[in-house]
Amino acid sequence: MSIPDYQSIMLPLLRLAGDGKEYSLRACISMLADEFGLSDNERKELLPSGKQARFDNRVGWAGTYMIKAGLLSRPRRAHYQITDRGQEVLASNPTEINVKFLDQYQEFVSFRQPSNEEMSSAADTSQTLAETPEEALEEAHQTLQESLAVDIIQAIKQCSPEFFERLVVDLLVKMGYGGSRKEAGQAVGRGGDGGIDGIIKEDRLGLDIIYIQAKRWEGVVGRPEIQKFAGALQGNRARKGIFITTSSFTREAVEYATLIDTKIILIDGTRLADFMIEHNVGASTVATYEVKRIDSDYFVEG
Repeated sequence: MSIPDYQSIMLPLLRLAGDGKEYSLRACISMLADEFGLSDNERKELLPSGKQARFDNRVGWAGTYMIKAGLLSRPRRAHYQITDRGQEVLASNPTEINVKFLDQYQEFVSFRQPSNEEMSSAADTSQTLAETPEEALEEAHQTLQESLAVDIIQAIKQCSPEFFERLVVDLLVKMGYGGSRKEAGQAVGRGGDGGIDGIIKEDRLGLDIIYIQAKRWEGVVGRPEIQKFAGALQGNRARKGIFITTSSFTREAVEYATLIDTKIILIDGTRLADFMIEHNVGASTVATYEVKRIDSDYFVEG
């Protein structure tokens, strides 16, 4: 089955705590994953940030919402325990607990209602019933990143081939290759040999060099182009190369690059744009939002 949304987790979580014992968040996640019959892949599926499992996040938010509504309490860090109100809810034998159900409790309404009503309305429309607040933020961030990547590739295609070669060197320097920008720049265009557009140092000491092929392509790059590049590397007794394109590679091209002895890294347009965004090449930060959690250790007395 698919991973349940956080609202579908609320009632099973409350039932789990119905015996009045304390349950750790980690134990709840494990038992609920078993109850929902999640596969190993579903248990390990991460949020777009890659920093937390999606199911773990949803269990955590289901618990937070019911704590805010007074159905669960947090007796100590990352632990849940049912309250008298929670026992009353279970005794009423509800078929479902969701946000609408929790809205009957003023504490929960206050928690959900920002001081600015317009902000609340905007938040409610941007977050689907299946998403936790963190998921909504990460999905929005992912959408912005994907849109930015498309804009970057379009901008590259409008620039000259010479500019693209300089862009590639700027990126590789930012990623730690080539030593200084001045040293790396001197290598561009020096190869001029059978499909090699430039060479760059692998490290600041120049212990090894990497040959570069940087092409703005509209069509898909096939195996013949990779074979040509591999032949050029062998002609220069080179062991490593990077083939960068604004388009994509055929399956045959990718397979060929993995089978030959010469190490050739293929970077398509999507991966190129992601690297540029990550290393701030042709992209700049316009806003930063920090997502914080309470530091429970700070409030421990003793």
